[in-house]
Amino acid sequence: MTRSAGARHGIVLLLASVLPVMAINSLVPVLPMLLQEFGDVPGSSLLVPMALTIPALCVALFSPLAGWLSDRIGRKRLLVAALLLYALAGVVPLLLADLVEIMVARVFLGIAEAAIMTVATALIADYFLGEQRDKWFALQVGFVSIAAIVLVALGGLLGEGFGSRGPFLMYFVAIPIAVAAALILFEPGELSHQADTDTGGFPVGKVLPLIAVTFGVGLLFYTIIVQLGQILQLAGPASPARIGMAGAGANLGMVLGSYLFRRANATAGAALLATGLALCAIGYAGLWLAPGFWSLAVAAFVACAGCGLLLPNMLTWTVSLLPGRQSSQSPVLSRRIPSVD
Repeated sequence: MTRSAGARHGIVLLLASVLPVMAINSLVPVLPMLLQEFGDVPGSSLLVPMALTIPALCVALFSPLAGWLSDRIGRKRLLVAALLLYALAGVVPLLLADLVEIMVARVFLGIAEAAIMTVATALIADYFLGEQRDKWFALQVGFVSIAAIVLVALGGLLGEGFGSRGPFLMYFVAIPIAVAAALILFEPGELSHQADTDTGGFPVGKVLPLIAVTFGVGLLFYTIIVQLGQILQLAGPASPARIGMAGAGANLGMVLGSYLFRRANATAGAALLATGLALCAIGYAGLWLAPGFWSLAVAAFVACAGCGLLLPNMLTWTVSLLPGRQSSQSPVLSRRIPSVD
C-alpha cells in the first residue's frame, strides 16, 4: 500500500519546525534577567548566553547522528520521541536554580532539537517533489519566522509576568505536536513516488562548500537573535516586553526575506546568496552605528531580512544536489540552482 502526502502532513512538519527556533527566541527577552540572576556565578557573562545557544550547537553536532538514526528506526518514530524529549527537557528548568543544571537540561533539549530539525526537513524532502518541495521549504522558513514573532513576544510577556523562568512554560506545546505527529505522519517508505531513488554517491565536493556557507549564515542569524537584548540595552534599560516586541519586529524581517525568496527564486543560488549577505551587512552596520532603541530595532529587521532570504536559498540549493533528488526536481529548479564544481 502506498500513500501520498498532503497539506496536513506539511502542516505538522511546519509546527515541529517551530520548536528548534523557539528554544532560543523564547528566552531572548529574559536574557538580561538571567544575567542578573546568575551574576555572582563565575563566568556568567559567557555561561548564560551559552545556555541559550547550546541547543543550536547540539543541532550542529548531533544532526548527522539523528539522520543516521532516522534511517535505522524510522523517521516518524524518532520525531515523536524527540518531541516528547523536547517537552521534558524544555520545562525542567522551571524547577532548577543551578546554572550548570540548566545547561545540562539545555543539552538534552538540543539533542531533541537536532532530531526534530533533521527529521522534519528530511520528511519535507521525502514527502514532496519538485516545485511542491520548493514551496514547503520556503513555507518552513516563513512559518517559523511568523511563529517566532509570536513566540518572542509571548516570551517577553511571560518574563514580565513570571520572571526569568516564565518562558520555559512554552515548551509544553511540544506535547500536542507529538500527538499530531503520531496520528498523522507516516514513514516515507509508504510513499507512492518511490521513483525518487539514489542516482549516485554523495556529492561531498559540491555539498561541503554549501554547508560551510550555511554555517556562516547560521552564525549571522543566531548572533542577532541571541544578542538582541544586550544590543538594545546599549541604548538604555529595556524591559523583557519591550525586547520581545523588538524581537518580534526582527522576525518580521525573516518573513520578508522568506517572501523575497519565493518571489525571486528564479535566481536562486549565488545571486540570492549575494543579495542576502548584502542585506545582512547593511543590518549589521546599522547595529554598529544606530544611536537609539528604535534605530537598532530597524537595523535588526534589515539583518534578519537578509537571513530570511539566505536560509531557504541555502537549503534549497543544498537539497538540489543530494543523490536521489535531481531526478525529482522540477525542470525549473534544475535551471535555477547552479553547480559548485
